[in-house]
Amino acid sequence: MIVKQVSFNHPDSVELRSQQRAEIERRYGNPDSEPGPAPTSEDIVAFFVAYDGDSAIGCAGLRERDATGFGDTEAEVKRMFVLPSHRGTGTSVLLLSRLEQFGRERGYARLVLETGTEQPDAVRFYEREGFTRIPNFGYYVGSAHSLCYEKTL
Repeated sequence: MIVKQVSFNHPDSVELRSQQRAEIERRYGNPDSEPGPAPTSEDIVAFFVAYDGDSAIGCAGLRERDATGFGDTEAEVKRMFVLPSHRGTGTSVLLLSRLEQFGRERGYARLVLETGTEQPDAVRFYEREGFTRIPNFGYYVGSAHSLCYEKTL
């Protein structure tokens, strides 16, 4: 298994993100369950795809944020997803490790993320990987289904 940095609009990225959104729709019963603007190629600073041979099996990206208004930066994990057939193989750990490495290289103070109440598997994963629960931030403030986390780099 390898992880490659690719364009947010790369065909493998587009396909995996489409499958991720379909899974979120099934879990929440709503095709538009994301608070705030969806990530775009303009605001994603890094996007990674995991491959098993030639098959794209997972993805994850980072959207940079100015956390304080004073230039301190952090990044938000976006579109973290692994195909159901490849869950439990270490793919998500490899992707997250690559996001953290990129964040350290860019000098980010921390990574933040939002997951949801209907994603207990994601909650377990992020907590196991050292993320701690924080008050909802940004677009997620007041969102009943949002759970926010951080990890200092």
